[in-house]
Amino acid sequence: MPRTDATRLRFLADRSVSVILANQAPSGAYLASPEFPVYRYSWFRDGSFIADAMSRAGHPASAERFFGWCARVLADRSAVVESLLARRLAGETIPPSDFLHTRYTVDGEDSAEDWWTFQLDGYGTWLWALGEHARRHGTSVAPYADAIALSVRYLAALWSDPCYDWWEEHVEERHTSTLGALFAGLDAAARFEDLSPDVRAAATEAATEIRAATAARAIHQGRLTKWLDGTDLDASLVACATPFGLVEPGGPVAAATVAALEQELAHDGVHRYAGDVYYGGGEWLLLAGLLGWHYAQVGRTEDAWRELRWIAAQSTADGHLAEQVSDHLLHPDSYAGWVARWGPVATPLLWSHAMYLTLALALGAASAPVGPEPTRGHGMIAG
Repeated sequence: MPRTDATRLRFLADRSVSVILANQAPSGAYLASPEFPVYRYSWFRDGSFIADAMSRAGHPASAERFFGWCARVLADRSAVVESLLARRLAGETIPPSDFLHTRYTVDGEDSAEDWWTFQLDGYGTWLWALGEHARRHGTSVAPYADAIALSVRYLAALWSDPCYDWWEEHVEERHTSTLGALFAGLDAAARFEDLSPDVRAAATEAATEIRAATAARAIHQGRLTKWLDGTDLDASLVACATPFGLVEPGGPVAAATVAALEQELAHDGVHRYAGDVYYGGGEWLLLAGLLGWHYAQVGRTEDAWRELRWIAAQSTADGHLAEQVSDHLLHPDSYAGWVARWGPVATPLLWSHAMYLTLALALGAASAPVGPEPTRGHGMIAG
């Protein structure tokens, strides 16, 4: 890595763009991690944060290729969505395995492997990222209108259902971070002029209901809770403020939530939650990026720079960022079991690179356009 701080930080931003481009398939999908077998898929959640970072970094075509992939995945499953909506209207109890999946092959196919498939947040996050991209670059969402409408109807009908959270756990709960993603996506869709009035109205109504449910059932001692009617804490709750705006980023609920996280989960790196045993419960780079982004938004600039520098310090010799690092484990006895099961921690993780890139841009450590221009056939998986 280059020696000077500013040069090192810019280098890693450039490297992040290169890693992301190298792992974007011709279909537009982003691999979550190329070297970690169970992550050689594309998630709506990860991919939407990655696309948002690329849009910010001056690579709108990369973001639009991902949005196009999302739209095709949804279009290919329109009959499934219509069936699910009809079954819900009829009062049928639908098992989690019947709902849309959370991860797909880069060609848009369902995975044949067993997985924690029913997760709603990604379908809100892609709407949010698409809305941010359209606003930022002055583009139309018309090419995606049918897929947007399908997403809105799906989320408006199901937002209050229990499902797996960001970490693919606790299918029995209604997760506040999931609700944040759904609120942001539906709120964005309500502003899309290319949608019909009925769809926009449905988006507005569901977003309003989500905000009301959060205010009534997801606040404990002045701060957000991991799920409705609970008291637990989770670092992903930062996203409810930054970037999703379910709670005001500079308001008292966000401040109390961040203060609790700083007390329990965040020092320089950020743990997911106190009981996390996945790879020993290490510090997640993408969560440090998310917290730093929030710090930058609310004017805690020195704290934001601290998070950026901490992430950069975790990079490998070739500039790769892992999912998490194991210097400070919450449950070290569980680390070896996960390595035996799935191998070393996922490296590189594109979501980690995306959150670093977003934070670097927010602080002016990098400026758009970042890194190399995309080239035809570039990358590890392009063909």
